[in-house]
Amino acid sequence: MGAGHGHGHGHAGTRHRWRLAVSFVLIGAFFVVELVYGLIAGSLALLSDAGHMAADVVTLGAALVATRIATRPDTTGRRSYGSYRAEVFASLLAVITMLVVALYVVTEAIGRIGGPAEVSSGPMLVVGAIGLAVNLVALLLLRAGAGESLNVRGAYLEVVADTAGSVGVIVAGWLVATTGSAVWDTVIALAIGVFVAVRAVALGRQVFAVLGQHVPEGVDATAVAADLAAIKGVRDVHDLHLWTLTSGMNVATAHLVTADMGENHAVLDEAREVLRRRHDIAHATLQVEPADHQGCDELGW
Repeated sequence: MGAGHGHGHGHAGTRHRWRLAVSFVLIGAFFVVELVYGLIAGSLALLSDAGHMAADVVTLGAALVATRIATRPDTTGRRSYGSYRAEVFASLLAVITMLVVALYVVTEAIGRIGGPAEVSSGPMLVVGAIGLAVNLVALLLLRAGAGESLNVRGAYLEVVADTAGSVGVIVAGWLVATTGSAVWDTVIALAIGVFVAVRAVALGRQVFAVLGQHVPEGVDATAVAADLAAIKGVRDVHDLHLWTLTSGMNVATAHLVTADMGENHAVLDEAREVLRRRHDIAHATLQVEPADHQGCDELGW
């Protein structure tokens, strides 16, 4: 018997889809500009920030797609959970992109240390300033939805990181212009590369936790079991499984042993409220069974 089968995910994000779309176009277009001028100026700081923005374009695109598929029913009959995991796989692509960018930037920066390098500070300052403006516009667009949708919030935080990268490019350009030394471009690029790598590892851990069906972050499995066991009429809880389908969609399954099968409806209603209110789990499949039920221990996994 199941409880809590409604899917509310994506509704808030859908209301702010246009904000994601505009931000995606702005940052995607600027990524091309920054990449081209990074190559022209010979600035590793610009190239590293462009690589960072490329990963963020993927993340913004994933958030945009997620708001679309959240309201699209499965017509194949083969995807019982729909296509919500598309966001997770897109995030994995972003992780790979970020690691490749970080590896390239760090390797290139190390190779430039002690060697001659010509960097044009003018394009760095101009492109960095434009990038800062683009990111600030995107921040203003996404801020309204960041408090309502996890997808939009994730995109908002990505743009915050982009803004920091643009500031780094401006600082590098100013230092190159005032000191005449291109070493500052290398130093800032190295810092951005390390920053991107750290963020990639952090995001990668989250992605693999979801794909590995770990207990959702912030959810205590022991506390969930205890709260379910404390429901009036429940004698035991077993086969409790908790995982994340995609960001903002935590799922649970469990077997609840009751002394009186006549209390099934009350037990299910209370269990649904406990999971939703205390543990932010809106979708749960719960099997209620009598104390003398046999067979649940036959599986070895």
